[in-house]
Amino acid sequence: MNGRRADVAIVGGGLSGGLIALALRKLRPELDVILLEAGERLGGNHRWSWFGSDVSEAGANLLAPFRKAEWLGYDVAFPRLRRTLSSRYFSLASPDYDAGLRRELAQDTIHTKMAVAQCSNNSVTLASGDTVQARTVIDCRGFEPSPHMQGGWQIFMGRHMRTKTPHLVERPVIMDASVEQHDGFRFVYVLPLGANDIFIEDTYYNDSPTLDRGALSSRLDRYCNEQGWDGDILGSETGVLPVITSGQFGKYRQERQLDQVAQAGARALLAHPLTSYTMPQAVETALLVAENADLPGDQMAAIVANHAAHHWKRTGYYRLLGTMLFGAAEPTERYRVFERFYGLNEGLVERFYAARSSFADKARILSGKPPVAIHRAIGAIASQRNPLVRNND
Repeated sequence: MNGRRADVAIVGGGLSGGLIALALRKLRPELDVILLEAGERLGGNHRWSWFGSDVSEAGANLLAPFRKAEWLGYDVAFPRLRRTLSSRYFSLASPDYDAGLRRELAQDTIHTKMAVAQCSNNSVTLASGDTVQARTVIDCRGFEPSPHMQGGWQIFMGRHMRTKTPHLVERPVIMDASVEQHDGFRFVYVLPLGANDIFIEDTYYNDSPTLDRGALSSRLDRYCNEQGWDGDILGSETGVLPVITSGQFGKYRQERQLDQVAQAGARALLAHPLTSYTMPQAVETALLVAENADLPGDQMAAIVANHAAHHWKRTGYYRLLGTMLFGAAEPTERYRVFERFYGLNEGLVERFYAARSSFADKARILSGKPPVAIHRAIGAIASQRNPLVRNND
């Protein structure tokens, strides 16, 4: 590996890094691309989901090689609302993501177990001391906690189960918030992957990033028992994701040196700030990089940093809603914000998840009887949230 040269070196084989490599392979197959991943497989241990309307036709073509689950319609459940919506929904598991990339990318592209110590815009230094030279380097290693960003956290534990008898779930349950609320807004997410295969995830929004595995596992056990699901656990995953409600993007941009080394994914804050969905932004960024693949590293950094700045600007509305969610509502009453939201027009809901809400959508979400007291909402907007820094759990 020492002294290896490439046209493009991508650091991090998660969703953003892998899709950039795939977009380059599809649109610029003549380029020498290298993908460096610290883990044993691409995508880690994760599942990504998205709505059909989240991605463009070009984005759907980019995702076509992957084996994924697909449904027409999904359910939501709250104490006073149960609803079926008709949107097309997709889900991709990391083993299928890894397999798809290994099948599609050139033989010498993927290099796993390659921990990276440092990046510049034209070279990568591995933890081993070896170096890789490239015209362009793109760093996709994930979110970096920063005192310049404020908000809360989305904490989850997912479980893939094979039930002894058919589970009888017909459609995904994107949000079951009829469950007991604890220290913050909590819901269970359910995906029927087969007649006896099902994925269940317990998720909650909290002010603290603490991941209590024992508590989450017990809650999943209880939920499965209530549904009458008994069977074998085939796999599990956990995560702590930032929910950014405010911040100083300029200072973060300077701190992370976004203008010096091209950075993508959550590292460049390219995610939905409230839902933490990442597929639409990852696809959009991958296509952007492929369209500008001939640029040297410093110019690529400027292109992607400006793209991230545009995304930050146009998603300010969602950070405002996050501020009200965390600051205006009592922890056990935060579900009311989403309960009211899911009673609105279906097209509005789709555009919200894609971070493409129209002016009318934004006005409609905030109009009518609010789910939180006005004085508390104003106070939350005027206050400062805790900085998004956490331990390494």
